[in-house]
Amino acid sequence: MDTLAIDFGTSNSAAALAQGNGVYRIPIEQGADTLPTAVFFPAGGGAMRIGAAATAALTEGAEGRYMRALKSVLGLPLLHEPRLIAGRRRTLADIIAAFLAEVRSRAEATTGLTLRRALSGRPVHFHTADPARDAQAEADLRACYLAAGFDEVRFLAEPEAAALASHGLGRADDLGLIVDIGGGTSDFSVFRSTGAGPRILASHGIRLGGTDFDHAVSMTHAMPLLGLGEDLRREMGAGLLPVPRAPFVDLATWARIPFLYTPETRRLAADMARMAVRPQVLGRFGTVVEEELGHGLAFAVERGKIAANRPGGTGRIAMAEIEPGLAAQVTRDSLEAALAENRRALRAAAAETLALARAEPAAVGRVILVGGSSLMQFVTDEMRALCPAAEILSADAFTAVVDGLALAARAG
Repeated sequence: MDTLAIDFGTSNSAAALAQGNGVYRIPIEQGADTLPTAVFFPAGGGAMRIGAAATAALTEGAEGRYMRALKSVLGLPLLHEPRLIAGRRRTLADIIAAFLAEVRSRAEATTGLTLRRALSGRPVHFHTADPARDAQAEADLRACYLAAGFDEVRFLAEPEAAALASHGLGRADDLGLIVDIGGGTSDFSVFRSTGAGPRILASHGIRLGGTDFDHAVSMTHAMPLLGLGEDLRREMGAGLLPVPRAPFVDLATWARIPFLYTPETRRLAADMARMAVRPQVLGRFGTVVEEELGHGLAFAVERGKIAANRPGGTGRIAMAEIEPGLAAQVTRDSLEAALAENRRALRAAAAETLALARAEPAAVGRVILVGGSSLMQFVTDEMRALCPAAEILSADAFTAVVDGLALAARAG
C-alpha cells in the first residue's frame, strides 16, 4: 500500500491504493471517487483551489484565474512558458506539480500513510504519430510528479490498466476491447482473459477526446453567434475580408481560454467590431474577452452537448451572460453533424487496434467503455457496428483506470 495509483486525467482525476485483494479509492474530493482536474487562483492571493472548489469559485464569480485541461499541454512548449497568474509568474508545469502535490497531500491525510511512490496512468500516445513529442510529454509529467514530492514514479498505459480492472467481467479466453475516451485522448487495448489476468494483444491511441468534442460543438453552434463566419470591411479599398478564425479556435479550446485575456486580444476584438458588417455580432466576442466569460461559455457548451446526447434530447447553449436571451440549440442531428469527423477517427482507431492484435471484430466478446466521453451515444453505436457480437459494458467508466492502476501497483 505504499504506491499511490493516480489517474491524472484531462477532465477528471482519481487516486487509489491496493487493499487486500481489492482496491481502496481514496475520497480526495468531498467523499467522491473522482475530482475535476481544475485549479483556481484567487486574484488577491491565497491558496490554490482544486477540483469542485475551483469550479465553484468560477461559477460564483470570484475574481481569479481558472484553468482546466492542463494535461493537454504536456510535451508542448506552452508547458514551460512563464505567465503572470494571481500576482506570480508560474508555468503550467508548476501548476500541474502543485495539483499533484495536493492530491498526494489529501491521500496522505486520508490514509495516514506517507506516499512517495506513484504509479500513474498515461495515454498510449500523448501526441499522435509524434514519438519525440510523446516522449517529451512523459518526461514532462515525470518531472511534475517529482516536483510534487514523489521520489519515484512509474507509468502504465491507461487502457491496459482498465483491462486489469475489467478482465473478470467475461468468460475465460474471452476477447475484449477497451475503449478509453478521456478528455484529451482516446485509447484502445485488445486483450484476452486468462486465469492469470488479461493478456494485452495490442494497444493504440490518438489525440482526440471529450474536450475535442466540446470544441467541435462550440465551433459549429456557439462561435457563429459571436462572429465566426462574419465579414469585415477593409480599412482601405472595396471588398470584404473574412473574420480571422484563430481567436475563435482559442476561445473554443479549454486549455487556451485563460490566455485570451490579453491587451492584444482585446484590441483585436475592438478592431473586429469596428470593421464588422454586423458589429453587434462581433461585439459579443468582445464582451466575452473583456468580461472573461470564456470558461462559462465552455461549460454551457458542455452542458448542451450532454443534453443533446440523451435519448430524444435537445440541448441548449445558454449565452445570456454575453447578451440577454442569446442561446444556441443543439439537436441530436446537429450534434451528430458536428462530431462526424471525430466519429470516423474513433472508428478507424478502434479498427486499427484490432488489426494490430490480429483479432477479427466479430470475435470480440465485450467492449468495455472507459472515461466519461465514452458515454457519448455515437461511441456505443460505432463500437456496436464494429464488433456486432460484443456486449457493451460501461459500469465503471469513471474508475476502471484508477482501479487497474492500484491492482498493477500491488503486483509490482
